[in-house]
Amino acid sequence: MGMGGRHEPFAAVRETHVAVVLLLGAHAYKLKKPVDVGFLDFSTREKRLSACRREVELNRRLAPDVYLGVADVSGPGGAPCDHLVVMRRMPDDRRLSALVAAGEPVADVLRRIARMIAVFHAGAERGPEISAQGGRDALRARWRASFDQVRGLRLARRDEALVAEIQRCAFGFLDGREALFDARVADGRIVDGHGDLLADDIFCLADGPRVLDCLEFDDKLRWLDGLDDIAFLAMDLERLGAADLGARLLDWYAEFAADPAPPSLRHHYLAYRAFVRAKVGWVRCEQGEASAAAGATAHAELALRHLRAGEVRLVLVGGLPGTGKSTLAGQLADRLGMVLLSSDRLRKELAGISPITSAADDYRHGIYAPEHTDRTYRELLVRAAALLARGESVVVDASWTSERHRRLAAEAAERTSSALVPLRCTAPAEVTVRRLRSRRGGVSDAGPGVAAAMAVDADDWPQAWTVDTTGSPRTALRQALRVLPTA
Repeated sequence: MGMGGRHEPFAAVRETHVAVVLLLGAHAYKLKKPVDVGFLDFSTREKRLSACRREVELNRRLAPDVYLGVADVSGPGGAPCDHLVVMRRMPDDRRLSALVAAGEPVADVLRRIARMIAVFHAGAERGPEISAQGGRDALRARWRASFDQVRGLRLARRDEALVAEIQRCAFGFLDGREALFDARVADGRIVDGHGDLLADDIFCLADGPRVLDCLEFDDKLRWLDGLDDIAFLAMDLERLGAADLGARLLDWYAEFAADPAPPSLRHHYLAYRAFVRAKVGWVRCEQGEASAAAGATAHAELALRHLRAGEVRLVLVGGLPGTGKSTLAGQLADRLGMVLLSSDRLRKELAGISPITSAADDYRHGIYAPEHTDRTYRELLVRAAALLARGESVVVDASWTSERHRRLAAEAAERTSSALVPLRCTAPAEVTVRRLRSRRGGVSDAGPGVAAAMAVDADDWPQAWTVDTTGSPRTALRQALRVLPTA
């Protein structure tokens, strides 16, 4: 909502397609137009009065000193003929969007906003009806409604392809994530939130931020996951060229809200919010605002980048002993925020042995006998599938020399609608032998003899991307990251 700053005229008028805002001195007066645009109906005075009261009531949750009340507009006979939302006028030059565009330091105020929204969500209304709007099926319905709206528009061929890929990625994420969304509902993460957090509607004053203009015309669109709510603002910051600030905002929110959401869910909500803005832009373009097309496409591209970065992945890091697979797996987990599972550790856990206790034995003997190996891989994949279903990408550090075990991994990925990324580490024999002979401690028990025997038995792995680990770990990591996109 536009409201004047200290260098603007004493009086001004701003207009949208559903309201007129009169800026007069220290106050702003919003008059709703007598229109019915489908998603909101202001066609009668009674409906406009109800909408004004609802707007004040809801927005006072975050800005009680800005929304002053509802005033009557009197007709010639003195009876009310219309109604105004009366607000304290905010200075335009203190909009968050203006400060970001000007390159002003806003990290401190964003931290305050993150805390404010986390506290707001902690005390927000909850209940079965509200929670129902935050489940997986409800989110799928919201995506589908947006896709249906976009399909009725005349889009450029490139944009049509973009929408099709966004739909494939969005629904692919949702297909395998029932456990994640069920957990969000059970944890009370679905709240009566703001619903429309935009940098244009946040004002950074000396005594703290003011967050205005919540979504008041449809309760169901305001009933959402708290992370979905704050992701709207993070996406808007990214649109303004401040993606780093958007990421920090989400980190601060997660800290203040004690929210353990996986990175994939952050990316998904960022993508959803970006696509909603793309849809709005394409609708405006259809209505004759040709300049909106570029912004719509940019928002759609942003949505697809986040969907790809948030794709839930099962990464198999395999190879013979001494090829550096454990080092690479650990680096990938650290860099990409994935959960790391290790066959060496799990094998000893299942045998009741400390990870650092040696269990070295001849090839295919002791805890390395085939039945123990099969048990280890089955349990690895049971644990991986449970994590994947909750939106956590997983790196599994194991040899993966058996096609049968790799087939089980592919089935786990398919069941959870996750991407399977197979990486095979390689290095010359003289390098692996030197590494194995110089090992001290650690979890792995394999020596050069075991490695040679495994090489003879190993099944071909043509589907895997090869990572040459002869050089530095950093070089190997760069190779692996080429097939693992980030935002």
